[in-house]
Amino acid sequence: MLNGKTIAVVLPAYNAEKTLEATVRELPDIVDVKILVDDCSSDHTVKLARSLGISTHVHTRNYGYGRNQMTCYHEALAAGADVVIMLHPDYQYTPLLVTAMASMVAYGVYDVVLGSRILGGTAISGGMPVYKYIANRFLTALQNLFLGTKLSEFHTGYRAFSRKVLEALPFVENSNDFVFDSQMLAQCVYFGYRIGEVSCPTKYFPEASSINFWRSVKYGLGVMGVTLQYMLQTSGIAQFRFLQDSHQRIDTSYTPAVIGESIPTKAED
Repeated sequence: MLNGKTIAVVLPAYNAEKTLEATVRELPDIVDVKILVDDCSSDHTVKLARSLGISTHVHTRNYGYGRNQMTCYHEALAAGADVVIMLHPDYQYTPLLVTAMASMVAYGVYDVVLGSRILGGTAISGGMPVYKYIANRFLTALQNLFLGTKLSEFHTGYRAFSRKVLEALPFVENSNDFVFDSQMLAQCVYFGYRIGEVSCPTKYFPEASSINFWRSVKYGLGVMGVTLQYMLQTSGIAQFRFLQDSHQRIDTSYTPAVIGESIPTKAED
């Protein structure tokens, strides 16, 4: 715990058998709850996670990265977490930063904290492909311009959230795919939550998960689409469900019988 707050780490997993143990072994002692959601892996991720004592939940089919996160956050809130850190179990992001990120939320400095691969200036030396680095910088600049922010990176998968943010955001309206991340940050900005960053070293290696070139292109187009939707919403030209205060929020009052089949939600008036 930190400052009397329960700390949870959620691990959205898909075929993470080769890197999961290394990731978990470096988690600091301040972590009270470890939750892994497996998106129907074909390897032994689930067996290994359970052997490591991680609370493990299994999707009955491959729903996608965004849907995996929805289940992660539902389970963390249902477990009583006050601070939730999403950490990819592919060992690309160092678990050693969990304490710093959790502290910034637990002590009320920020509502959301991002582990930025760009701040330290070592992304390319850490193995990030040049085309991904260029795309990251371009898309982040575009989002900063139109969302009115000054973040160094919008596209990190290392994120910490306060409980109040996860309970308030209508993120169940988001995509089941990778663009979920951009939608969620757009929601954080739109609803006025404070976002901080810490520098996070990058590690790219064969076992680390990474989307291919064409999926990266699809993701980039999705990010630009989210940015356009944000502009239209804030300009009063159009409205979008994921940016509306009156739409679905996650409901932690019960757990679905089959994980992933139905993310429990409630409508807010």
